[in-house]
Amino acid sequence: MGLWKKVTGIIKDKNSIVWANFSGKSSFRNPDLETSIIKATSHDEYHIDKRNAQIVFSWIRASPISLRPLVWALSRRMEKTRSWVVAVKGLMLMHGVFYCKVPAVEKMGRLPFDLSSFADGDTTSGKTWGFNAFVREYYAFLDQRALVLSEKDNRKADDCSPMAQQLSKLQKLQSLLDMLLQVKPRAENMKLPLILEAMDCIIIEIYDVYSRICAEITKVLLNIYSVKKPEAATALKVLQKAMTQGEELSSFFDSCKEFGVMNANEFPTVAQIPKEEVEELERIVNWASDTTYEDSIGDYSIEENDETAAIVEHKEALKTVITDKWVVFDENLKINEENKNKNFSFAEETAALIEYVPVYNSHRQEIPDLISF
Repeated sequence: MGLWKKVTGIIKDKNSIVWANFSGKSSFRNPDLETSIIKATSHDEYHIDKRNAQIVFSWIRASPISLRPLVWALSRRMEKTRSWVVAVKGLMLMHGVFYCKVPAVEKMGRLPFDLSSFADGDTTSGKTWGFNAFVREYYAFLDQRALVLSEKDNRKADDCSPMAQQLSKLQKLQSLLDMLLQVKPRAENMKLPLILEAMDCIIIEIYDVYSRICAEITKVLLNIYSVKKPEAATALKVLQKAMTQGEELSSFFDSCKEFGVMNANEFPTVAQIPKEEVEELERIVNWASDTTYEDSIGDYSIEENDETAAIVEHKEALKTVITDKWVVFDENLKINEENKNKNFSFAEETAALIEYVPVYNSHRQEIPDLISF
């Protein structure tokens, strides 16, 4: 950051704080909260104000009525800014707010601001394209995450079977994972402490989403023989998608490690779905009628022939494979929880303080005032 740009950023932040303090308190403005938001989203790319970010989270947890002033202040700041630094810090702050688990936040729906076409004001250097893309991709994920969260909260009872609802949930999670994998640094000049911290938040989110995908796939596969053909066909698409995402995750983490994102080193090994499981599910889809697969092979009073015996054998084998392959991921989570490191970074504050995620922050040395209060 050039000296003139740094001085300009400091002046802008101070002016914003002065105006916030003179504004007075109202139903949609809280000077104290607004000041903390400005400090937490300052123009300084080398300093992350963990303390004021935590103050914002405390306001939201303590009083849901603080959500309106938060939305007003953060939206106003995000819509006015042409600084990628302020935009990234604002998105990290919003990311942390989602994890405060406040019902009013979960009902919010879409994000209250739009950064889908964000462009940094420094267009002369030609070096901001990577930051612009990062902001847009991070925003797109958070916006979709907010929508999915609100749909879950407002979902009405319908005639869909439990399996259909489970598959729908899985597809939404997989869609979120696709968007998460797009949030990554794309230029060498992005190897900065702030981007590394933001990527730590993304890795934590991937950790959470992928673990839920694994758990849901386990439930689906263990009950696949009791579903009808259309549901089995959907389950097959989900499984094929999971195979592709497993490969993409491995590649994503490798690139993150090379870039220096520390949390990427702590992610459990991505367990690939055995090809045999996919082939078995294809067999179910091709063989089954519109009745359930178990009904198709008859009940136990029917004399077994070689074909039905083989089907039962496949069923038991599939359950064994699922247990052996997918529970490994959950065990890795437990191991990581036991070995959790005691160091804390801004990523833990802004990405919901997910307690079971081990976070290491070696690049903290580059910004010694990162956790100074």
